[in-house]
Amino acid sequence: MRIRLLLALCLATSALAQQTPLPDAPAPAPQLLLAAASSSETSSSTYPADPPSYGLYPTGDEPSSAKPEPKAKPVVLDADGKPIPLELQQPQRILGFMPNFRSVSGGSKPPPPGFRYNFKVATRQAFDYSSFVFLAITSASAEGIDSHPVLGKGVPGFYAYTWRGFLDKTDGTYLSAWLLPSILHEDTRFYALGRGHSIPIRTLYVISRQGVTRTYGGRQTPNIAGLGGKVLTQVISRYYYPSGSSDFEVLATKFGYSAMRDVIFSSIREFYPDIAAHYIRRHREKLAARDAALSGIPLATNSPPESSSASEISAAHL
Repeated sequence: MRIRLLLALCLATSALAQQTPLPDAPAPAPQLLLAAASSSETSSSTYPADPPSYGLYPTGDEPSSAKPEPKAKPVVLDADGKPIPLELQQPQRILGFMPNFRSVSGGSKPPPPGFRYNFKVATRQAFDYSSFVFLAITSASAEGIDSHPVLGKGVPGFYAYTWRGFLDKTDGTYLSAWLLPSILHEDTRFYALGRGHSIPIRTLYVISRQGVTRTYGGRQTPNIAGLGGKVLTQVISRYYYPSGSSDFEVLATKFGYSAMRDVIFSSIREFYPDIAAHYIRRHREKLAARDAALSGIPLATNSPPESSSASEISAAHL
């Protein structure tokens, strides 16, 4: 009986709901209709509309995805504030590897030498990574040609040559670049003669630097610090080389090799900037020709040569 009453009540309720109409949705205001119509007319060509931005940065202040332009190379200036030509710039490293910390670019005003400055430069020179590479090469060659038979062969011989060679190099650097120059007030840095002189004159100048250097005041003086440092290095080496490797003849030979290495390296420091400047300008000419070909603009063939001005590359990148 109760079930029949529930069914009858449900049927009556559904019939009433079908006869009662649902209320209409509220009509939009006239202003909203006008705004919607105008919006649909103006944005019909770009439909669907762009979604709103929810970025972390204000509009217009977003970080650019483009790569930043490389910074201009610093220009090396002389004592008067003028750019130093490429041919007179001494790089910190020759070919990006060989240390050249004790060379002065032509026309520049280097830091004044002294105990503290000389010690810093000597330490940087003695413990530069390239020095250990050259030490390994010279030790291997000395072991290979059996320069000192008493030091042995193979791995033990290479070790014996290496640590003794390290002491030779370190003693010589500190004596010739720090202690003696600071006591005697000798500026043993290399000042290249540079362009404007013939190759033979520049070669003789390089050789003469073994016996002549500058004082702190800029005057020419005998290179007592440089030569004395080499002599003292050989004298000190008698305490850690075997007796058969510390004879006067052997020490004199080592002194001669040391002087010869200095002459070779000074020759590189004298002529390297000229060679580097030549190839840098050739590279620039190729880049200019390539850019002209890509842009379709004929490259002028009678243009004056590029001057060594503020556009010159830094000596650190020679």
